[in-house]
Amino acid sequence: MRTQSLEDFCNWIEQTPLSVSIQSTPWVVPTVQTIHILAIAALLISAVMINLQILSNSGADQPLSRVFTRYVKIIWLALPILFISGVLLITGEPARSLANDVFQIKMFLLACAIIITLVLQKRLSDDSLYWESTPPRRQAARFLAIISTVCWLAIICAGRWIAYTYS
Repeated sequence: MRTQSLEDFCNWIEQTPLSVSIQSTPWVVPTVQTIHILAIAALLISAVMINLQILSNSGADQPLSRVFTRYVKIIWLALPILFISGVLLITGEPARSLANDVFQIKMFLLACAIIITLVLQKRLSDDSLYWESTPPRRQAARFLAIISTVCWLAIICAGRWIAYTYS
């Protein structure tokens, strides 16, 4: 959604020394994109491992809390890397992202996925068997796992579509 204020803000960012450096140094964008993609891969694999555990009870010899604890650390490590690399990519071409409807959808989905992860984590930190203790809780966990998986996959798709859509 383009507004004059947003366009002015994007123009201001493009004139900053950091943006000019990113735009004029040929290796910066590919390097930052590579780091961003590797962090996405680590995060997605971790989220999928957690969600598969919830959905299929695979590895039933391990409680959900153990699997969650193992992989959620990677999610929380990957998110700041994604934030920093994303900010650098946006700084290099602010109008391409900030004024793009797909980018805004991506940020909404990211907020949803983070909230789901926090909800799962909070309940498990309060009670390690919370999501496994009753059938309704197992169903709620499965629902959250499906929504989480859809959100993470949609975030990746939206990230790719940003390059091909202009608002």
